[in-house]
Amino acid sequence: MFRLTPVHWKKFEKFVLYIGCHFERQSGEHRIYWRSDLKRPVVFPADKEVPVFIIRNNLRTFGKNFYLV
Repeated sequence: MFRLTPVHWKKFEKFVLYIGCHFERQSGEHRIYWRSDLKRPVVFPADKEVPVFIIRNNLRTFGKNFYLV
């Protein structure tokens, strides 16, 4: 089993772009990404590191639609 650890926001952004999301907008320090088959956008702070609970919640957003494009 693997363990999630906090990652730099640019590294998480590369992952989100890799799976097919596109940058929608930025609200303050929060970056918002969208993909047509998602129910809600993927949001994470452009902070130094993205906490584990935000990574986990965004992975849940992908749910069964989590596949590599």
